[in-house]
Amino acid sequence: MVRLPVSKHIFLVKDPNGTVIPSDVVTMPSSDRQELLFSASVPALGFSIYSVTQVPGQSPQAHTSKPRSQKSSSRILTIQNEYIRARFDPDTGLLVELENMDQKLLLPVRQAFYWYNASTGNYLSDQVSGAYIFRPNRQEPLLVSRWAQIHLVKKALVQEVHQNFSAWCSQVVRLYPGQRHLELEWTVGPIPVGDGWGKEVISRFDTELETKGLFFTDSNGREILERRRNYRPTWVLNMTEPVAGNYYPVNSRIYITDGKAQLTVLTDRSQGGSSLKDGSVELMVHRRLLKDDRRGVGEPLLENGSGSGLWVRGRHLVLLDKARTAAVRHRLQAEKELLAPQVVLAQGSGTPYHPGVKPRRQFSGLRRELPPNVHLLTLARWGRETLLLRLEHQFAVQEDMVGNLSSPVTLDLRNLFSAFTITDLKETTLAANQLRASASRLQWTVNTDEGHTPKSSPFQLDPASVTLQPMEIRTFLASVQWEKDG
Repeated sequence: MVRLPVSKHIFLVKDPNGTVIPSDVVTMPSSDRQELLFSASVPALGFSIYSVTQVPGQSPQAHTSKPRSQKSSSRILTIQNEYIRARFDPDTGLLVELENMDQKLLLPVRQAFYWYNASTGNYLSDQVSGAYIFRPNRQEPLLVSRWAQIHLVKKALVQEVHQNFSAWCSQVVRLYPGQRHLELEWTVGPIPVGDGWGKEVISRFDTELETKGLFFTDSNGREILERRRNYRPTWVLNMTEPVAGNYYPVNSRIYITDGKAQLTVLTDRSQGGSSLKDGSVELMVHRRLLKDDRRGVGEPLLENGSGSGLWVRGRHLVLLDKARTAAVRHRLQAEKELLAPQVVLAQGSGTPYHPGVKPRRQFSGLRRELPPNVHLLTLARWGRETLLLRLEHQFAVQEDMVGNLSSPVTLDLRNLFSAFTITDLKETTLAANQLRASASRLQWTVNTDEGHTPKSSPFQLDPASVTLQPMEIRTFLASVQWEKDG
């Protein structure tokens, strides 16, 4: 879905074929800011050009909205599409329940914002919380607010619940048609510190899942690592910092599961996260501190921005799935978020790429789509007739318990690309600094399950048959012959 800030007018949106498509204008609560919404589709490794035209002399109608004080017989406040239903408490305005209607899963989920009071040192240690150190002075965080003022927006292309927790914390909970996850767009800041307390703000999801002290985070957006509360796998842990000692880097996702249902939260940036009690997930979204942690910065984490402090806006995507099928959802959705299409604006019809050549309103660099478990990681020039090509398998061994996305996959690269044909293929090391056939690797003796050990790929290459093992990344130098209009 494309969202563009616009003025108060009616707009006509046309797709690459010149067909008028549905669009909506949504007004943000407590402001005059408006956004134009329309659904856009972009082909793989390509672009689409849509035109947006202002219709003169007309103004949009007010959007459908219901304030928090609405009275209804059921007193149920919900937003839903074909797959997801989210329910909110009409008294507090907080999210209280999430339902995956497609998989018949219903989970009580309470989401709210909290803040940890940053430590300034205590009898255990004089270490303070700062730019490099997260050290709260107590285990339990404080609620930003026990309730939120809410504003309900229901349009054909979007349903939203706008939550205002305080003067410095708000959120929009959003559902688009066809979307299989709940989108939470939060805005936090400037964090007030006039009371002399440094604050570290989290978004927390509380559920009834029995997780037995386990939760899972990703490693650099690829492999998933099991985390166990108050535990380290290679030594006996004496836990003296029960909050900070259980925080881990979250590059793209964190999830909890009871073996039947799984709640996954995808992030749009690297954040710290944890599960400090069973059924709970929390992510750090903003910090403002008053003391220097004496780790080299030489000043507190107290950026003032325009004067009163910085505000941060981000998104969390919440997925509820059966545990057996959850990997398929979060793997593919995380990749979509990381590599979301870029919106580029230009007045009029824009400038053609090549003068004298008929402009294209849609283009794909692929003749056919890649399998869903394969990602084109790199495609870059490596000389006039050579390209650097990296392909990765996105799934781990036995991660897809239902389908075959965790199986090895074989590709025919010869006529895969529309702008050129691959005539020769040489595999290199990951960094592309030497041919793989001539690379000398250290040999390690490891304890592993032989049945689950991935097979190494052969050095001899046939562009018609390139195989990727689960989680494997392969790098190639491809000699190509360009098409006439490539």
